[in-house]
Amino acid sequence: MKKLNILFEKFSSAILIDSLDCLFEVNKISLKKAEFMEKKFNPAENYRSTQEKIDYQTLHDSTTEVYQKLGFQSGLEVHQQLKTEKKLFCRCPAGKYHDLDSYDAEIIRHMRPTLSEMGTYDGTALMEFKTRKNITYRIGNETTCTYEIDDTPPFPINREALRYAIEIALLLKLNIVGELHITRKQYLDGSIPTGFQRTAIVGIEGIIPLRNKQVRIIQLSVEEDSCREVSDIGHERIYSTDRLGIPLIETVTYPDMKTPAEVKEAAQYIRFMNRSTGKVRTGIGAGRQDVNVSIEGGTRVEIKGVSHISWIPALTHNEAFRQKALLSIKAELAKRIKSAENWKFTYKLFNFDAEDVQYEPIKNAIAQGHKLVAVNLPEFRGILSHFTQPGQSFADEISDRLKVIACLEKPNMVYSEDQQPVFDQNLLSRRSRLLGSEDNDAQIVFWSSEDDLKTAVETIEERCRLAFQGVPNETRKARSDGSTVFERVLPGADRMYPDTDSAPIPIEDADIDQIREHLPVDLNERIIQLQEWQIPQDCYVYLLRNNLIPLLEDLISDFGLEPVYCATFLAHKLKYVQGHHESSLTFNFMRIYELFEFLIEKKIQLDLATELLPVIFQYPRMDFDSVLNTVKFTRHKPDKLKKEIPALKKIFPSLRRSSHPQAEAKWIMGQLRSSAIGNIALAELWKNVLAESGSNEEVKHD
Repeated sequence: MKKLNILFEKFSSAILIDSLDCLFEVNKISLKKAEFMEKKFNPAENYRSTQEKIDYQTLHDSTTEVYQKLGFQSGLEVHQQLKTEKKLFCRCPAGKYHDLDSYDAEIIRHMRPTLSEMGTYDGTALMEFKTRKNITYRIGNETTCTYEIDDTPPFPINREALRYAIEIALLLKLNIVGELHITRKQYLDGSIPTGFQRTAIVGIEGIIPLRNKQVRIIQLSVEEDSCREVSDIGHERIYSTDRLGIPLIETVTYPDMKTPAEVKEAAQYIRFMNRSTGKVRTGIGAGRQDVNVSIEGGTRVEIKGVSHISWIPALTHNEAFRQKALLSIKAELAKRIKSAENWKFTYKLFNFDAEDVQYEPIKNAIAQGHKLVAVNLPEFRGILSHFTQPGQSFADEISDRLKVIACLEKPNMVYSEDQQPVFDQNLLSRRSRLLGSEDNDAQIVFWSSEDDLKTAVETIEERCRLAFQGVPNETRKARSDGSTVFERVLPGADRMYPDTDSAPIPIEDADIDQIREHLPVDLNERIIQLQEWQIPQDCYVYLLRNNLIPLLEDLISDFGLEPVYCATFLAHKLKYVQGHHESSLTFNFMRIYELFEFLIEKKIQLDLATELLPVIFQYPRMDFDSVLNTVKFTRHKPDKLKKEIPALKKIFPSLRRSSHPQAEAKWIMGQLRSSAIGNIALAELWKNVLAESGSNEEVKHD
């Protein structure tokens, strides 16, 4: 097998279409320059042991051909909240959030699995049941009613949300369903108190254009959002219900993306298109992506909760090679163990004095009366230290599941191949004798309360047995460094069923036609428009993300402003102000229109707009006359300012320190600038200064 160095990147990619080059960065990810495709199973080569030798690499070296060889494919599930006044199936206000520690009541529930009509249990339900979690819901009276806690049937669907969903479905070229059927989708992690989410398919089979291909859309659904997680520690999981029930749409693509760059590009396109309607919420948590990834020989793994599109390339790249690593482990185990069914591991209580070990987590566990358990994994030598993703090995696959399923908070285990062992040689020998270990075995020691011990043992055995199969079906949680952690078993295919509380809703052709007549401009047309205006490409993301092209059009058509000036004012100057100042309110971009309207009406030069911008951003309710007073603007007649040039010209020779031919002009301009801004165009004043200084050069003065 050809050896392949795995390279992780500071990634940049063109998105949308040829005209749109949107650059972004993901965190640099450290990893060993390792033989990833054909890792040698030698504990001495554990990536932890060479941490100091790790270099920062770039993912751009992983070419399209690399992903083709892997059989990489990915699909998206893009969730976007709709900007409605009310929630989807009740009349509580939508979009009102309270402090996570502020609430009026708490309700505690426990999830229990039930048999389906086919006489089977859902795997996710069984996993959640094993956790023995107390699910606590923190309720605010203003944002929650009896519907959310499953004590009242649903209200009729929010028609405003349905109209918005149809509008976005039409933009995606989807076929709108003739009748809306509300179904229940199982949610078994407790994030919805009912144990299911009400959802309905609005449109099917559409497309979006990318730079070099088209991506097919399976469907768009309208559904209710889940709770916000407050914390998940041990056997206690806490949710806030203020987000619960807010209408959102879910756009699901086919697995048509064949590289991480294409996944990111598709997510950006859907995001910008949603925002172009002005009917969706923005801000943290309002839009989220779930990304499905698989490679040849692997299986679909869902990465949940990708809150930043810039994370997608690293996440999908890492997941592809994590699956490759798991397939390598599967192949190695097949060489060593003839019958996976007959493979058996052993475990025994491991007793010693706390003074014998200096590892604080174990000392604390013993002090709390927890049990210390030693596990022997036959023929697993080198497997636990096998690299899976940046900063992680196969041992982390086990540790993650102990945290989620057995509720053992990390650190929860140590293992025989760790390059920083916590046991001395005497304890290692005692452990090996206790377990009857052989040279090619691996060992784990974990600590647990007696109540969680059985679940922990079962979890370790289950994950090790899954290693014989390759890549488990599972849902993983995204992390900002591009890695993922186990979240839960992937739900079964039969998780949806009809909602008997909701009648079908006809969608009339006349209603669809009426919505179609008022669709916003297609996103591709917006891109072409920006091109024709010769807008710098580094403005595109900001303008599209904030849906500012309609505002740009109004500034150009109503006030005759130059397109490039308007675009850079928004995407450069306003963006800079937003990044360096705080505002007590969400900024209303129409204030920019009002600012220029005020300046033009008062016959104030537009150069002053840049000076006023930080003030109107920080104090959005301040009237513009007060804003002028805040920056100490004073009216000066342009002719009076021009007449000051000769006097300043006479003063300059006594101050001259530079031989630059324009030193005099620049000094004079500096003396007049503060008085000139707002009173005379700086470009006009500069020409007058140059003329008085006897210079024929034309130099742009800002």
